[in-house]
Amino acid sequence: MPDSAPYALIFDMDGVLIDNTAAQARAFQLLFRDLGLTTNARRLLRRLNGMPASEILQHVFTNPVPKKQLAEYAAQRELLYRVLYWNQRRELPGLRGFLEAARAAGFRIGLGTGSGDDTISYILDHLDLRRYFDVVIGKDDVQHGKPHPDTYLTTARKLGIPPERCVVLEDALLGEQAAYRAGMRCIGVSTTLRPDEFQAPLTVIPDFTHLTPQRVWELLEQHPTAPKPSR
Repeated sequence: MPDSAPYALIFDMDGVLIDNTAAQARAFQLLFRDLGLTTNARRLLRRLNGMPASEILQHVFTNPVPKKQLAEYAAQRELLYRVLYWNQRRELPGLRGFLEAARAAGFRIGLGTGSGDDTISYILDHLDLRRYFDVVIGKDDVQHGKPHPDTYLTTARKLGIPPERCVVLEDALLGEQAAYRAGMRCIGVSTTLRPDEFQAPLTVIPDFTHLTPQRVWELLEQHPTAPKPSR
């Protein structure tokens, strides 16, 4: 441990607690088909994953679409996603053991996601993971989604830990940028991106069998400051 003051680990949900990017992309692709759009959902998510679905959808249409209509499309996509992912809900390998070890090592633990409360419950409560988190922050708790730092700054504030003592675990470029804009360091999880596609993570892991609290301390000592966000 670098010193006696507490640190925090802040987890994204989609692509970090669970490996659900393929189901998310498939749900978007089915929605696009229904709307007569030819957008490639996988390529879109590689660029915009981490934003709330309604904000991602803003980038698909040539002409502006009213917010109410975007919300209806996002709800349709959410239903498709839940049906597709219903029987696949399981945490990333090693997650539960890592969360228990991190708490025992003195870390505070938060969740900061662009998902809404119903979607958070769909994952956290089904998998009985909520009990591991001291704070859970979703899209309804902040004004601006990722890559804005609101999500992670709000989580840190609720945890009572300053940003420079927080480590974010992210699978998406926009989430990584949100972490750096918040003044936090980041560990990449390679469910969505290749390790070389992240900007400047402390390390990149395929799952939580490859990470221990001791390794986090070592990385913090090796990288004492957060990177500047990429433009």
